[in-house]
Amino acid sequence: MINFIGTYDCKADAKGRVMLPVALKNQMSPVLTDGFVIKRSVFQPCLELYPMKEWNLLMEKMNKKNRFVKKNNDFIRRFSAGVKVIEIDATGRLLIPKNLIDVANIAKEVVLSSAINIIEIWDKDSYEKVLEDTTLDFAALAEEVMGGDEDELS
Repeated sequence: MINFIGTYDCKADAKGRVMLPVALKNQMSPVLTDGFVIKRSVFQPCLELYPMKEWNLLMEKMNKKNRFVKKNNDFIRRFSAGVKVIEIDATGRLLIPKNLIDVANIAKEVVLSSAINIIEIWDKDSYEKVLEDTTLDFAALAEEVMGGDEDELS
């Protein structure tokens, strides 16, 4: 499993190409040749970039869902809507598909933010608004999510 680190401000050109910062490209080097999957986020107005190995692990889990249960089928359809396989080109650029640019309201300024094993791709204004909106509740959220049994953290 790969763990990405960092948040990076970038620019998208008119065609939706984003030049990866060197620090992020270096972190991606072990998985660059495998390719990536890009998709809309379930919870936020952003995109998610999965290394292919991480995507395949997620698909194994999804494939265990019973397709004869309507809510499972509906979820899988919605989850995979707009999913695309992409590559990082030789110059370190990522091409965001036009339909996904629209989904995430990406203009020119882009934030690439690590989310453990994936990269979130945000329009900069949307990213800053989400961070601002969650600032007040973050301490309570951290306690609820991470404040369980102390042995779990070691």
